[in-house]
Amino acid sequence: MLTAVKPVNAVKNIVPGTFEPHQHWYPKALNATIHPMVHFFFNMGQERIITRYCHLHPMVKADSLREVLQYATKYFHWCGADLLNVTSAGGKRQMVVIENNSCPSGQKSMPLLDENQEQGSYRWLIERSFLPFVKRRGGIKGRLAVIHDKNPMEASGYAAAIADVFQEEVLLVEWYENKETDRLRIVDGVIEIKHPHTDQWEPVRAAFRYLTQKPWNRLPVTTKTRIFNPVVACLAGGRNKMMAAKAYETFNEEFQGSGLKVNTPETIRDVQKSDIPMWVERMGGQAVVKVPYSNAGQGVFTIISKEELDHFMKMDFAYDCFIVQSLIGNINWSSTSSQGKLYHVGTIPNAKGKTFVADLRMMVSATANGIQPLCLYARRAKAPLEDHIQQGADSWEMLGTNLSINLGQGKWDSDTNRLLLMDRRDFNKLGVGLDDLIEAYIQTVLSMVAIDKLSIKLIGKQGKFKIRTFSKLNDDPALVDEIVQ
Repeated sequence: MLTAVKPVNAVKNIVPGTFEPHQHWYPKALNATIHPMVHFFFNMGQERIITRYCHLHPMVKADSLREVLQYATKYFHWCGADLLNVTSAGGKRQMVVIENNSCPSGQKSMPLLDENQEQGSYRWLIERSFLPFVKRRGGIKGRLAVIHDKNPMEASGYAAAIADVFQEEVLLVEWYENKETDRLRIVDGVIEIKHPHTDQWEPVRAAFRYLTQKPWNRLPVTTKTRIFNPVVACLAGGRNKMMAAKAYETFNEEFQGSGLKVNTPETIRDVQKSDIPMWVERMGGQAVVKVPYSNAGQGVFTIISKEELDHFMKMDFAYDCFIVQSLIGNINWSSTSSQGKLYHVGTIPNAKGKTFVADLRMMVSATANGIQPLCLYARRAKAPLEDHIQQGADSWEMLGTNLSINLGQGKWDSDTNRLLLMDRRDFNKLGVGLDDLIEAYIQTVLSMVAIDKLSIKLIGKQGKFKIRTFSKLNDDPALVDEIVQ
């Protein structure tokens, strides 16, 4: 059976020995020197982290934490969580998970941990995680490929690193949404790519996937070609905030009593658009509304005034269900939730006395030695965090940290002026310490394990996607209609 697909633009043949660092890092990161504290964190090892974390959190059971950090993922092998460093009115600080991403960016922003290893954590991910994933027993014969619809700087870096690690050529494929293609097809569950030099259809035994825009509307949930990460990881929470919220709830229930918990803002899911004003009012007039299936900062609306709520309600959307979360802002204007008010710790004040909202992106991957940290960077908002809301204030300017800029027609740019590196210059501005990095790592792993556990529930014993189970958990017909099985 031949499955019709739409999007690819071009195919490139990447051969061993072609990795060039300047093509895969931002210039400011390429020449940056890693901060000593960050370097120390990446070399701590899990047992030291467990000992330290349990010392500071006596209610956490060491064996439970070890179980999670040593968890062997089945579907969600590589991820990056976005976290906020927040505090309560009583001064209790914590890292809060905003979302987890199933094909995250970050390599191009990470200074080298070892200046003698010029491929940095690109190679770490391929050697520690992708290589053993590809070499599992069974599978089909064929090529290796990297398939992407965004971030060619990192996608091509992965392709070059894979070529070097496997010592074979890799097909680098653009596969943009809503663009016709004659370069990629799926035959009986096997991805086939037309080779750019021979024009012959080549089966793909394993693909490194960097599809970020609704990957489920092109790539089947299950394939004979091994996909790193498969689409089910996206649907279970890696690209689906609705299901992620359910995954975290289930995880927290399972680990109740262990002292472990995925920290999130208070989340109301499965909200119809007409009910959003009611929930915003219940949260004190400030809230965050999210289109659950968007990413890269798209489909997220911070609401701090009636004007912003009215503007949102006038917009049209393709989906029927939304998420409403408590807004984390300034102590004078954060949402009122069951956890009380949480507000941003923010950056260290600059020379003008201004503090900015910043988040952390922690990337981790599954290895033979458990889930290990991979890379780290931070982003700050455009405008400083004000103590009081001014008439007509744009809340996204103060609270939005994502660097991606959607130019339309599948093209993206990035506002690197707001990028904060883990180097000697930028790291100190964040106001975080070693224990904050440990907390960010653990929260990332907890959220990753939660999504992987939900992914497992969505795949039947015969390896088929359980569409009925998914539909019951995520009752949004517009989304279900997009899924290619």
